[in-house]
Amino acid sequence: MSGSIKRIDARALKGALHDGLEIALLDAREELTFGERHIFLAACLPLGRIEVLADDMVPRRQTRVVWCDDGGGLGERAAQRMADLGYSDVWVLDGGIATWERAGFRIYSGVHVPSKAFAEVVEHDLATPWISADELKALIDGNREIAVFDSRSFVEYHSNSIPTAISVPGAELVYRFKDLVPSPSTMVIVNCGGRTRSIIGAQSLINAGVANKVVSLKDGTMAWHLAGFQVAHGADRRPPEVSAASAEAARLSVERIARSMNIPRIDAATLAAWRAESDRRTLYVLDVRTPEEYEADHVQGVRSAPGGQLVQETDNYLATWGARVVLADTDGVRAVMTASWLKQMGWNDVSVIRLEDVPGGRMSGPHRPRALGLGRERVATISPVDLKRLLDAGTVTLVDLEYSKAYRNGHIPGAWFATRTRLGAALEKLLPAECIVLTSPDGDLAHIAAAELARTTALPVQALGGGTRAWTMAGYPLASGDDRMAETPDDVWLPAREQGGDRESAMRAYLAWEIDLVKQMATDDDHRFKVVKV
Repeated sequence: MSGSIKRIDARALKGALHDGLEIALLDAREELTFGERHIFLAACLPLGRIEVLADDMVPRRQTRVVWCDDGGGLGERAAQRMADLGYSDVWVLDGGIATWERAGFRIYSGVHVPSKAFAEVVEHDLATPWISADELKALIDGNREIAVFDSRSFVEYHSNSIPTAISVPGAELVYRFKDLVPSPSTMVIVNCGGRTRSIIGAQSLINAGVANKVVSLKDGTMAWHLAGFQVAHGADRRPPEVSAASAEAARLSVERIARSMNIPRIDAATLAAWRAESDRRTLYVLDVRTPEEYEADHVQGVRSAPGGQLVQETDNYLATWGARVVLADTDGVRAVMTASWLKQMGWNDVSVIRLEDVPGGRMSGPHRPRALGLGRERVATISPVDLKRLLDAGTVTLVDLEYSKAYRNGHIPGAWFATRTRLGAALEKLLPAECIVLTSPDGDLAHIAAAELARTTALPVQALGGGTRAWTMAGYPLASGDDRMAETPDDVWLPAREQGGDRESAMRAYLAWEIDLVKQMATDDDHRFKVVKV
């Protein structure tokens, strides 16, 4: 290992997590393996995706970074790769997470555990009211005056939802409430797939001081399914465009929250000053509006982080504990509500800003992560037209490095799935062809992996220029299914409803796991939660 990589033992790491300085604790394994056993404050950043995720997750090159794994060597490889990309303070947990456990420190299962544990603590400390699936069914059947809001992303809601529910992702609840619920006599039920976003969504409305009775649906659509009730598929009910009256009512509601929780509103000059200090203090600037608003128009260099999803999976966005966080939206409502939860989770230095005050050019389209190391080596690329010709002739082995879940939903016909970390082993199982082509959604990961692979194989290696997105833009179709998996996927932790076998047992096990988190938090000193009654 390079001399630039340092080692740290479990007790020293424990101290580092409590010394008040910035730290990013990263786990180099794939998400499924990570989800089986990991350290509470660790963020999953698989070895094979460092180049395309590290800049978003750990933007400051001088950040103190500690890598861990299960002792299989991925941590060391990840640390070296990160150092090679310009990070200067990189460490490895000596002996992996087993040494953490042997030192008497707790190991957790599941993904996004800090976010999910936080919601359980919120419900416990604030006594967030809830109703059961049976009670909700009786309200619906009795035509009672109720409104059911699904606080997940629209994609999740569209996949499976409670009949009559409207898609209102978490940060949108307070912002759009007056338009959706004009009468104070309407009972409001907030649900998600399980528990986290139901609890946070319901408590958000309560904190905002709405006059209505607000409850969460205990255990969400899983409870609805387990009760034997019909789950809707393909629902598409969304709120109307927010009115001036709703936006103003929401603004007045969150002003009280911003004052009581001391959430600063900053201006362009302050943000510019913080950006100038970003080599000494990590700065995240996130746009908490809906994905549709972001893709229509956003500030270049600002990442999309819809407020509800940010609270649900904070570790995917904010891997550096102790960083500065700035949340942006049009008028501050969604930013303040999201900031109020982040502060209670332990992100002490969180501020809000209006998007119009964020310096930078405007652009449209989805966020494209900055790929580190891209272009260091010359890589042959192939166009969609030429790839189609080779596929038709059967002279190419095409490998897709997309996440397995997305690969199943849509990939280039004839492509194989593989993870970048085990790409060489996967290719050994496939029938040899005259050349190898790699693809990924935008082509960046494929380009980086192709440069690496070309050094270890005698066959010509190319990357699909523009990735799978270029293929679809050229008018070519995609295939679906998982019949061409070059390895057993472990890159995605699937929710209970998407697992094979006995889904009901998986749902019950998941809910029991989530509910138990509040007990574990009572005896764990690593969490930074400070739940307050607004």
